[in-house]
Amino acid sequence: MGAIAIAPASGCGFRVPGGTFREARFSRPTTLPYVSNVLNPKLVSHCDPDFEGIVGQSSALRQVLGYVETVATTDSTVLLLGETGTGKELIARAIHKLGRRKERPLVKLNCAAIPSGLLESELFGHERGAFTGAIAPKMGRLELADEGTLFLDEVGDIPLELQPKLLRVMQEREFERLGCSRTKKVDLRIVAATHRDLEAMMQHGQFRSDLYYRLNVFPISLPPLRARRDDIPLLVWHFVEKYSQQMDKCIDQIPEETIEALTHYHWPGNIRELQNVIERAVILTQGTILRVPLENLERHSHFDQPGRAVTLREVERQHILRTLDETQWVIGGAHGAANRLGVPRTSLIYRMQKLGIPGRRDLCAALAQSREMVHTDSKEALVCPTSLGRLPFSTSSVHPVEWLR
Repeated sequence: MGAIAIAPASGCGFRVPGGTFREARFSRPTTLPYVSNVLNPKLVSHCDPDFEGIVGQSSALRQVLGYVETVATTDSTVLLLGETGTGKELIARAIHKLGRRKERPLVKLNCAAIPSGLLESELFGHERGAFTGAIAPKMGRLELADEGTLFLDEVGDIPLELQPKLLRVMQEREFERLGCSRTKKVDLRIVAATHRDLEAMMQHGQFRSDLYYRLNVFPISLPPLRARRDDIPLLVWHFVEKYSQQMDKCIDQIPEETIEALTHYHWPGNIRELQNVIERAVILTQGTILRVPLENLERHSHFDQPGRAVTLREVERQHILRTLDETQWVIGGAHGAANRLGVPRTSLIYRMQKLGIPGRRDLCAALAQSREMVHTDSKEALVCPTSLGRLPFSTSSVHPVEWLR
């Protein structure tokens, strides 16, 4: 079996301040002389500190980093667009580190992770007695980010009723805490990110047009991992080194077929999915050669092969499953799968039943029949006797019986 050994290297592919790009220079590994795109992970992960955590040298990534350098020195609003798992938070951090506000804090707020009833308080802050449970004054993220940068992740999930208030902050740089009539001034830069189509949401009345145009000053589209296939071997070594150090293991070879399989897989979850796959592989590896459970990738790869004839039923089922996974299997509510798919909750449940996707009864039956829990990708997975196999859910989310509320 062929194996790819770590090749000594003297550089890596990262753009540095000033517009120059350091090309990767490395010697070819002796095990597979024709493989020329595998770098030493120690050098891949220790490049320019302004781009910490960003690994790769593809033309698509170079273009993105070029935009980052251009806009970072200004105070203009930046809108990061791209699928989930493409590294939008890392790009936002790079923009902050390259800007004049780098000595001030970078404050992050995930708008999709906070219930809509609490989002206003998290963003603007509140005074004592502003609402039930407000026993003390609280500074919002806007105040915490004063003179720094505010990163609004999943900005497309901000409720319509809060959007005019955010627009006012962007235009006037002023706001009021909840329960307070005194206006506060802030000097901050806003970097927003979303995986949603804001233009389509604007046309359907789900996102204000004036806020969209304020956010869309300098948009940067992040390429999915399938558009950066040349970077996949670099990312693999980067994550192998990271998790090998954490688990006190020494892994210095990867089988040839593993690199081929990882490079040609579609990666619907992008870099985050690749990271989870490598973490699981490092856990399972005994010895110095990385062992990746490729059967898990092969099970789903046939849906991603271009030109393959798939039925409309298969496409619909996969799309619903991915949306449910993104919403942690919550169907109802503002951030549920039904709202994202643009259908009523009852219609989605009906389609799930028709497509063989487990509903409440199936989940309850699975819980009653199986209590085996396994640790997968830093999540727990319920071993379910259905066609779905394992149903992932975050340990910090609601109880699985409540997913389909």
